[in-house]
Amino acid sequence: MIVKAITLAGGLAAGIATSQFPEFSQQYAQRLGGAVDELGQVVADFDATAQSVGLSRDDALAQMSGTPFMDRRRADMRATFSRHDTLSIALIRLEGQGPFMRAYYLPQMRDTQIAKAAWAAYQPAVPLNFAGALFGGVGFLLGVLGLGLILRLLAMPFRRRKIKATAT
Repeated sequence: MIVKAITLAGGLAAGIATSQFPEFSQQYAQRLGGAVDELGQVVADFDATAQSVGLSRDDALAQMSGTPFMDRRRADMRATFSRHDTLSIALIRLEGQGPFMRAYYLPQMRDTQIAKAAWAAYQPAVPLNFAGALFGGVGFLLGVLGLGLILRLLAMPFRRRKIKATAT
């Protein structure tokens, strides 16, 4: 009885948690778009400055050396270019997608800065739409099955073994 109650509670907790995914993923996608826009502006400014003096991006980066500050700034700009490229690809995959495709592209939502910002602004709510209900239902089933399996495995050593009576 207690195991069933714990399993049900685990299923409900998992269902509530997974029902939040559609809205959280939407918040993440919006923040991702903002981050790509901001980084795009930094990249465009750098490229425009380099071009104004007749340099390519790589040539401009190569000239950023000689002092610890310039070396650090070159490394920072390379990291900015790389992050912009990575986030732009993720945005292309996520933009305009519904909650089911965002779940499919979940590996694209791995930027911790964006996830933290989305989580800080996120307000959990009871979803009253099909996607929220479906994610909640799947989470409930996975929670019940997963927790039920774990509890059964933990209880195995404590079960009484039936001793076969030997007829003599």
